[in-house]
Amino acid sequence: MRIVVLAGGIGGARFLRGLKSTVPDADITVIGNTGDDIHLFGLKVCPDLDTVMYTLGGGINEDQGWGRTDESFTVKEELAAYGVGPTWFGLGDRDFATHIVRTQMIGAGYPLSAVTEALCDRWQPGVRLLPMSDDRVETHVAVTDPETGERRVVHFQEYWVKLRASLDAEAVVPVGAEQAKPAPGVLDAIAGADVILFPPSNPVVSIGTILAVPGIREALAASPAPVVGLSPIVGGAPVRGMADKVLAAVGVETTAAAVARHYGSGLLDGWLVDTSDADAVTEVEAAGIPCRAVPLMMTDTDATAAMARAALDLAEAAR
Repeated sequence: MRIVVLAGGIGGARFLRGLKSTVPDADITVIGNTGDDIHLFGLKVCPDLDTVMYTLGGGINEDQGWGRTDESFTVKEELAAYGVGPTWFGLGDRDFATHIVRTQMIGAGYPLSAVTEALCDRWQPGVRLLPMSDDRVETHVAVTDPETGERRVVHFQEYWVKLRASLDAEAVVPVGAEQAKPAPGVLDAIAGADVILFPPSNPVVSIGTILAVPGIREALAASPAPVVGLSPIVGGAPVRGMADKVLAAVGVETTAAAVARHYGSGLLDGWLVDTSDADAVTEVEAAGIPCRAVPLMMTDTDATAAMARAALDLAEAAR
């Protein structure tokens, strides 16, 4: 079975772990969001790609869901002592090594897709991990300063990590996406897939950013493979993070049904909602999208594996 998964960070990575345990012999290609990428201390940092790589490779900090296990922060502390920031983004010493290798390889002329493949040679995640594009794309968020009333645009990482989405997001813009091209292998993987899955990643700044790269949405819509998504909204609230803030910025209600309609019947062939949102099934199916209600809380690997199996079952029914 050839499965393609569009993935953001923590939610996508943990879903993939459950998927792998469900179909251990499947050929899984992961198209990772790179809109969260940021340059810090002269280094290119790819949070979502690294979270997938570390999680599936056994190096993730399980408690926080990002960064390395057994991490130390000596370099960060020394940079702060020199007055060099930002101090709000926590790069650990082990993590720094990944970003140094990536930046050196890119400086030597290697595209991000080749660099990601090289990094995965160490971690052996058991999937083919592709960035959505080799081109630079950065998600920015427009906000209004409550003290000055000034409207400004900040990098998504500043909005999410430093500000913790405390301000209303007035617009979300994947800068550079319109000019970007899908990375090598992305369109071929979609065209050759048996099943395509949207895990419960952020529909605006994770999966939405991937879909903003010209050619990817069109390839998904044209693929003969069923496309099945899992709702990141349970009981009217994000399972993790602050997705409600960015959903509001694009005019989408924070409900499982509204996110399904946001993707649309032209893209989705199936949608899973949590059992607490079972009343949304009729609403989603009225929009032309087959829908089922199953438990969608990734409390452990077994629960996540059951979610993945339910997604594959719905894909088979849609086929």
